[in-house]
Amino acid sequence: MVLSVVRRVGRSLLVVLLVTMAVTLLLSLAPGSVAEVVLGPSSTPESVAAMESKLGLDQPLWAQYGDWLAGAVRGDLGESPVTGQPVATAIVERLPVTLELAALALVLALAVAVLLAVASAGRPGSPADRAINALSSVFLSVPAFIAGPVLIYFFAVKAGWFPVTGWARVSEQGLGANLRAAALPVVAIALTEVASFHRLLRTDLVGTLREDYVEAARAKGLGRGYVMVRHALRPSSFSLVTLAGLSLGRLIGGTVIVESLFGLPGLGQLMAASITQRDLVTVQGTVVFIAVVYVVVNMLVDLSYQLIDPRVRKAARA
Repeated sequence: MVLSVVRRVGRSLLVVLLVTMAVTLLLSLAPGSVAEVVLGPSSTPESVAAMESKLGLDQPLWAQYGDWLAGAVRGDLGESPVTGQPVATAIVERLPVTLELAALALVLALAVAVLLAVASAGRPGSPADRAINALSSVFLSVPAFIAGPVLIYFFAVKAGWFPVTGWARVSEQGLGANLRAAALPVVAIALTEVASFHRLLRTDLVGTLREDYVEAARAKGLGRGYVMVRHALRPSSFSLVTLAGLSLGRLIGGTVIVESLFGLPGLGQLMAASITQRDLVTVQGTVVFIAVVYVVVNMLVDLSYQLIDPRVRKAARA
């Protein structure tokens, strides 16, 4: 068990290392320099060269990456040359927004997907099942960058129920204003997740409902709803928990478009602005944080298997 955890941690660290190396290489291929952003349009080639020397950008790429990596190992993610703010501070300030969006979208997606899957798996092939599958296909074909503008137009501009852009902090404007500001971006993010969760859970439920122990429960006269929830839903959620864990990590790092579209001050907007400004230090720090969160979530998902599926617990004891 311990050896397995050590191997998993080692592989995870290697993944994080490779991701940061890829980000460094890709940003180095982009035109322009962060020195030009800092100095502004009035910069001269001499001033840009002097600024690059001050920031250490005149060194070879491998040397720049090595210096950053040495600081990151010690917990120092560096300081943004554009804003002068420590990267760790910028991440901490923007994390609550992204975390709230990801968590609310995941909870909403799971709740809707479970209801749809239970309704469709109970009578596979029925008109209700076909209608739900068609709705799921629609959700799956509408990415966030399309759903976002549509939701803004109908529910913010036309109806006026929600703000078009901006964020409301709970400590400043209250929970109600915060949820109103988060509602449209959360729905835009959750739509494709609903479709993925529903399809996976429906397939597993249909298979589980054909198992002998489920048939035995029905033969005892137990109600359809009781059999579905007590005997079928829990063992069928094994794959769903895995996908939900992967989705949480992906949502935390994948809100760039939604946060930019709705003007939300989260990690996605921070990364988008940093890429535009060629702020490699901030991009690297943000990528490392997201990668670590993704790895930790996956490890927690693996550990949760023993709580969900009795077969895993028996195998672990054996």
